[in-house]
Amino acid sequence: MAPVTSLSDSVQQQLASALAAVRPQAAADPLLRRSDRADYQANGILALAKKEKANPRELATEVVAHITTGELIADIEVSGPGFLNITVGDRAITGNLAARYADDTGRLGVPLAAHPGTTVIDYAQPNVAKEMHVGHLRSAVIGDAVRQILEFTGETVVRRHHIGDWGTQFGMLIQYLDEHPHELDHGAGEVSGEEAMSNLDRLYKAARRLFDSDEEFKTRARRRVVDLQAGDAHTLAMWQKFVDESKIYFFSVFEKLDMDIRDADIVGESGYNDMLAETCRLLEESGVAVRSEGALCVFFDDIKGPDGKPVPLIVQKSDGGYGYAATDLSAIRNRVFDLKADTLLYVVDARQSLHFKMVFETARRAGWLNDEVTALQLAFGTVLGKDGKPFKTRAGETVRLVDLLDEAIDRASAVVREKAQDLSEAEIAERGAQVGIGAVKYADLSTSANRDYKFDLDQMVSLNGDTSVYLQYAYARIRSILRKAGEVRPAAHPELALHPAERALGLHLDAFGETVAEAAAEYAPHKLTAYLYQVASLYTSFYDKCPVLKAESPEQVENRLFLCDITARTLHRGMALLGIRTPERL
Repeated sequence: MAPVTSLSDSVQQQLASALAAVRPQAAADPLLRRSDRADYQANGILALAKKEKANPRELATEVVAHITTGELIADIEVSGPGFLNITVGDRAITGNLAARYADDTGRLGVPLAAHPGTTVIDYAQPNVAKEMHVGHLRSAVIGDAVRQILEFTGETVVRRHHIGDWGTQFGMLIQYLDEHPHELDHGAGEVSGEEAMSNLDRLYKAARRLFDSDEEFKTRARRRVVDLQAGDAHTLAMWQKFVDESKIYFFSVFEKLDMDIRDADIVGESGYNDMLAETCRLLEESGVAVRSEGALCVFFDDIKGPDGKPVPLIVQKSDGGYGYAATDLSAIRNRVFDLKADTLLYVVDARQSLHFKMVFETARRAGWLNDEVTALQLAFGTVLGKDGKPFKTRAGETVRLVDLLDEAIDRASAVVREKAQDLSEAEIAERGAQVGIGAVKYADLSTSANRDYKFDLDQMVSLNGDTSVYLQYAYARIRSILRKAGEVRPAAHPELALHPAERALGLHLDAFGETVAEAAAEYAPHKLTAYLYQVASLYTSFYDKCPVLKAESPEQVENRLFLCDITARTLHRGMALLGIRTPERL
């Protein structure tokens, strides 16, 4: 099916034609925005008038004279200093929604991007042999939403989970496991993710105690780091045990988060190990990096420490070891030259912004990033408790992610059970998980990524206000109405006049594609959440003011069922792009 042109684009085209007739040599962008005084308001006339040294109100009047009102633009008038207030016809609203409704691909007539590219998105980056905590939440949730939104627009998206699976701590762990080979022996039975991480946590603590108390073990452990970096087969096999054990745990947490994480997309620090020496050689030979006190460094004029001295990016340490910079720069080379990406997106904590600023600038100096290939960090803020401080347990420890998710599911299950009328216990448990995880995701995504946000479960699972539960119940209500309609099917009737609540809902539904495109261009899932909340709010107003099954005529019943159904489809598709389920019954 061909994409459906949005009403705003159609209006924009008519305005552009009228402007061209009035000022053939002039270019203007009559920006359309929703207005309390009309369906759309065009304010680009003011900028054009200033450029042309004309009276804006007179210019606006000339433009109006070249527009023929009809099915699309039912009315247009000049207001204020030169704004154009535009009212769209009822027939155009219903007709456009009917075209979207006829799209059986599930895209609601939304077009693909005109020039899609290839984006590598780096998100969901846990550490091997360490539990995931609340700090891992935002990278996973924001990254997965951005990934799905980009894919919906037609972008080729390559997922990368840059897990922490390399470094000096593995020498300690490998040596300890080598000397205590039965520590990770699970016997014949399968092990759960929680059990896997419990074993690793116990192993890590035991290894750390021995490392701190036994100098001979410490020496052996440090030798193991050298063996690991040199590719010793036995040491690598031991290291692989830790990685495999951790993945059992990672996948269990991501499954609880209702996220699709594929093993092939997990390329950790170790995945670039063979490139590190060459990365350093290329940087040094090109003069981008220089030796300073034995270390290979990149210096920047605008980055200095408290003492006023330059703070370098250390690519290789003076002892020959490699740090995060070498790995990140090697990853850029791989993503640009092997994966052929034109955009590199890093969903990483804002506290790492300086590191990535230096890494990206280094890659630009080396010619790996340029006007055709860009890299940017989608930096996110901190998860705060109700007190506005970083979210901690009562004992002051970092909150385990699985504990946080379990509590959200428990709270949501209680809400579902209280409202449930015909759900079994199994259905309540299933819906509780969908509502609880949806609540956590929505609370995160409804806040601009670069801002901190308060984790307040009471608010998150509330049926009132800007929450995923409110949207999920709106969807379930619509599905209930459609079931009650029985054999009466939704059908569009463009000939019918629309109630103001129907018009407001219809115009907003038509803007779904524009909203997704904007959210994709700006990597801003919060714009999609705001749009969907408005959909649910406008539907509530429509439901209160416009009887559906008891409408005045059979045609009006069908038309309002049609509005209900396309609202449900928009909520379902939009929530899916955020990684949130929409249960049919609640």
